Amino acid sequence: MTTADDNRRHVRAEMAATLRLAGPLVATNLAQTGMTATDVMFMGWLGPEQLAAGALGTNVYFPFVILGIGFMSAIAPMIAAELGARAHSVREVRRTARQGFWAALIIAAPAMAILWNAEAILLAFGQAPNLAAQAASYVRTLMWSLPFFLLFVALRAFVSALQRPGVALTAVLVAFLVNALANWALIFGRLGAPALGLPGSGLATTIACVCMFAVIAIFATADRRMRRYHVFGRVWRPDWPRLRELTRLGLPLGLTLVFEVSVFNAAVFLMGIIGADSLAAHAIAIQIASLTFMAPLGIAHAASVRVGLAYGARDMAAVRRAGWIAFWLGTGAMALTAVAMIGAPRLLISPFLDVAAPANARVVELATQFLAIAALFQLADGAQATGSGMLRGLHDTRVPMIYALIGYWGIGVPAGVLLAFPLGWAGHGVWTGLALALTAVAALMLRRWSRLTARDDPWPRSR
Repeated sequence: MTTADDNRRHVRAEMAATLRLAGPLVATNLAQTGMTATDVMFMGWLGPEQLAAGALGTNVYFPFVILGIGFMSAIAPMIAAELGARAHSVREVRRTARQGFWAALIIAAPAMAILWNAEAILLAFGQAPNLAAQAASYVRTLMWSLPFFLLFVALRAFVSALQRPGVALTAVLVAFLVNALANWALIFGRLGAPALGLPGSGLATTIACVCMFAVIAIFATADRRMRRYHVFGRVWRPDWPRLRELTRLGLPLGLTLVFEVSVFNAAVFLMGIIGADSLAAHAIAIQIASLTFMAPLGIAHAASVRVGLAYGARDMAAVRRAGWIAFWLGTGAMALTAVAMIGAPRLLISPFLDVAAPANARVVELATQFLAIAALFQLADGAQATGSGMLRGLHDTRVPMIYALIGYWGIGVPAGVLLAFPLGWAGHGVWTGLALALTAVAALMLRRWSRLTARDDPWPRSR
């Protein structure tokens, strides 16, 4: 067999392995984001004001979720590198998984104390008092979901590194159904439940997250292949060296995601200053963009595992192959979603609002225009997501964190504010700033990857 034949065989095998891993991860992300989308839909049925308040509340809560997700995303490549070096490793895998649980609770405790004061935070950011009060009532029921969600994320990273992503998908699908039913019951007072309005949606999410963690925990302890790791055995005992290692890799990852998501949070606050119609339209458009983002995000998680396995095995050819295959899969998926945003925006908006109602006409018009801008940055969003996952597999986290800070806060926010207010572009200026930020970060991430993988034996450790 020729070298070219060998290369084609390796590429086909890697693509198949990436797709097998990424498919359930993408579906898990879609179902998980579908829970949030379900919340937004029910809020929209309460009315535009409740939808705007819910968007504000979510954007106070979400940075802590993202910090935890980013921090815990170090678990999968750490476990993958260990398994790449020693395929039957148990003790080291167990150490990393257990300290993921500790990290989840360490992050959740102070976050919940801050979230209890959501109204004061929103008022400090100049939001309308009536919206701030309603948003705070929502956050005070939503925040109890945080520890259970982060524990789920830690277990999801564990099962993904073992290349068993279907377990997490099952847990999220159960939670999705529970969340939809609980929203309907607790917001509108169905099935004998009290009609709680907006706080009912937060309580529904908490119930769903408890179920989600319970399902994946049962799998982790009952499944024949996973129970040998005994991830819950003596979980109360700290492992400070491994927790420090996890923090060294995970904290920059968490901050990277916080820098990214906080830009979108800043966009929400800017929209709140512009007006309620812009804020409601933004909430819908960003929810649609978040759904499409789940494809490259799932592929990025698969990339971190596949690159991590090759990294642990010290096989640079496999590292390059795994990374670039994930990159082209991620950007290809986003190209398809861009076509949908341009070709059928009203169809995408219709689940969130009655597009035919005259009272919603301005919100629908603005959401359609925001989606057109979102379509332009889909490729950049896919590139920065998969690029981050590729670098994560190499345990490279500190420099990407700096890139994120530069791109999102050094470029995106100043550009968005300048375009929105002094230049009078309003919401369109905010969205253009987001596009510029994503493009800058994507370019920096890919430059970093190309430099690190240019040599055959760089073996970068945490940066």
